[in-house]
Amino acid sequence: MYFVLFMCLWISSTTYAQDASQDTLKLWQIQTLDDNEYIGKIIEINGEQLVLQTQNIGTITLLIQSIRLMREINPKGIKHGQYWSEHPQSTRYFLAPTGHGLRKGEGYYQNTWIFFNQANIGLTDQISIGGGIFPAFLFLAGTVSSTVVWITPKVSFPIKEDVFNLGIGGVGFVTIGSENSSGSVLGYGVATLGNRDKNITLGLGSPGLVIVGGMLRTGTKGYLIMEGYFVQDLNLVLLGGRTVWSKISLDYGMLGSVSSFRTLVVAPWLGVAIPFGK
Repeated sequence: MYFVLFMCLWISSTTYAQDASQDTLKLWQIQTLDDNEYIGKIIEINGEQLVLQTQNIGTITLLIQSIRLMREINPKGIKHGQYWSEHPQSTRYFLAPTGHGLRKGEGYYQNTWIFFNQANIGLTDQISIGGGIFPAFLFLAGTVSSTVVWITPKVSFPIKEDVFNLGIGGVGFVTIGSENSSGSVLGYGVATLGNRDKNITLGLGSPGLVIVGGMLRTGTKGYLIMEGYFVQDLNLVLLGGRTVWSKISLDYGMLGSVSSFRTLVVAPWLGVAIPFGK
């Protein structure tokens, strides 16, 4: 149960064109309706055209009406001539939180093995809220008639951005649809050393839970991920990776569990996440 609980842009080109025309030093990521992507500095906006100075292919001219997405990006995201775009799932490992937080308007829906469903969204750059549901009655018909519903607020504190971040939050859950409906609130605190692409995390949760995690980005789309939960007589460890595309990400790995009975259980892990919002 602890495992369940704790693991418990569209942007207008016209608006950005107005901002871009005021500062030619900014770096922009532009995606067109035909799925091409360009990164560079906007040097001119003339009527219905936009002139972009790119690093790889020189100066190009794009029609404003052909632009699907346009956003300012951090030059630090350019690695080996490619842009490593951020994604909202960098605020968590498989399920465990990091000290990094969702930004305002940024969110994602997460599904793990069909059973566990959760969505999170950033209310501000430091405060986010999430909620989830495990409809047990759909998968264990005849034996279980209950549904577990939870809510997961989180506050992030960037002590030093991309170096050291703290996060505190909790899981408030209720079991409904059974004769013994009940609820509870559990809290946690995590400290993350590193940026959103490469970090390690140590956390504590109630009652007596120790959380560890680590993430290493291997390229524009790939991540290696580890997380572990240690509480009393139960130890859970997840090892695997994540592949990220523009509209979906895929988590995959292996879950290992060792109980006080010295019993080792190994199971595959599979989940998807769909970003939404900003």
